[in-house]
Amino acid sequence: MDKSLVIIKPDAVQRGLTGTIINRLESQGLKLVALKMPHLDKDSAQRLYAIHKDKSFFKSLVDYISCAPIIAMVFEGKRAVELIRETMGHTDPAKAETGTIRGDFGLDIEHNTIHGSDSVETAEEEIKLFFSENEIFNY
Repeated sequence: MDKSLVIIKPDAVQRGLTGTIINRLESQGLKLVALKMPHLDKDSAQRLYAIHKDKSFFKSLVDYISCAPIIAMVFEGKRAVELIRETMGHTDPAKAETGTIRGDFGLDIEHNTIHGSDSVETAEEEIKLFFSENEIFNY
């Protein structure tokens, strides 16, 4: 079984979409195996988005993800990374299909409601930023 990090971003937490988003992921057959609600500091946000450090939007991305609490989660399932990415929809909500999380709830490309790991390898690294092994449950 694959695992993937999912982050419900500040805009969705502030709008009360946490339960709806978790439900959408669980209804795809994914199992929630870890969850916490941190308020990221700038250093943690920079580590999360290090892949984008040389891009023009890096600072605003870091500022945004650290502006309010997020929900960090680990989901497990067969093809979890791929299934989560399909359920999230296109990064730009204007291009995301209706019925996807971003298509239904995203406000714009920066405030797009949700983050999900883009590969199994990235998921392994991202999960370590938020969870220790004893915080991820097997049930």
